[in-house]
Amino acid sequence: MDRFSWTTGLLEMGETLVIQQRGVRLSDGEEKVKFDSGVLLLSTHRLIWRDQKNHECCIAVPLSQIVFIEEQAAGIGKSAKIVVHLHPASSNKEPGPFQSSKYSYIKLSFKEHGQIEFYRRLSEEITQRRWESMPTGQTMQVNKDSQAGRVRAVGIVGIERKLEEKRKETDKNISEAFEDLGKLMEKAKEMVELSKSIANKIKEKQGDITEDETIKFKSYLLSMGIANPVTRETYGSGTEYHMQLAKQLAGILQTPLELLSPEDLVNACKMLESLKLPLRLRIFDSGVMVIELQSHNEEEMVAAALETVSEKGSLTADEFAKLVGMSVLLAKERLLLAEKMGHLCRDDSVEGLRFYPNLFLTQS
Repeated sequence: MDRFSWTTGLLEMGETLVIQQRGVRLSDGEEKVKFDSGVLLLSTHRLIWRDQKNHECCIAVPLSQIVFIEEQAAGIGKSAKIVVHLHPASSNKEPGPFQSSKYSYIKLSFKEHGQIEFYRRLSEEITQRRWESMPTGQTMQVNKDSQAGRVRAVGIVGIERKLEEKRKETDKNISEAFEDLGKLMEKAKEMVELSKSIANKIKEKQGDITEDETIKFKSYLLSMGIANPVTRETYGSGTEYHMQLAKQLAGILQTPLELLSPEDLVNACKMLESLKLPLRLRIFDSGVMVIELQSHNEEEMVAAALETVSEKGSLTADEFAKLVGMSVLLAKERLLLAEKMGHLCRDDSVEGLRFYPNLFLTQS
């Protein structure tokens, strides 16, 4: 941890943000330190960690200090980690939270997942070494007041004003991209049964899963049209996860072996149309939401409902649902839509809601 220096968290001129992930804990080798939960930012030049509650607590280490990185899988009660091995601290390093350390590596614990994509992007930056071909411009000098514990900026007023505006914009983007869903993930009954079915087919004998069994497991996913399931472990929390999930939903309408909250599903469905996928989210006046094909024709749907009601004289939503083979909830929405367009009339009595053809429209 003695390789880290205090920073404002602002990107310098010539520096570009690559990826960011919230809910990351820093450890000095095997020892836990006070940097428990923050936003980890990867730029073309630095690794930046900022406390989620106290934004003035922000530290960074240059990517040029990294020797190599490795992954550590999650365990029971333990988060997945990225281990970053570092060169010794340089003699002209800016002040930081630690003056010395007995470890030559740090650990990044991803408590809210996203480590797979972060590891991939960090590996790319280390390989490409873009910090060598993209020199940074003038930066804000930062001193750390050990007594007050506050960051003090020193420099030209014009530069400070510009950097402050950039900081506010960055804070806004981070807040929007990493909004905490804060809900316990739930699993649908169909997904539980599917998981049990696959697990039983693979784990027919005791012991670890063999290579042949792993291949068989992947074949089950491929048979369902899923070559690479979208998970939070890969894309973390936020917009990128919902965009990738929306693309997968358009093909299969279910993501196996991954817990999905109602919020995640709705957010993904809202992106279907903007991504120009063949499906879209339809929200009825009552608030009922369904997924339908982009080619779905509303007039044809209403005409079919009118024809069915006309043949029977009158129908309730339950009767209509049984005839056309759909849920009562969706059947009611179709009848209400036909009524809204003037093709049906209702009789709302103690016996319930019943729909009739609108004779005022067809007969004089």
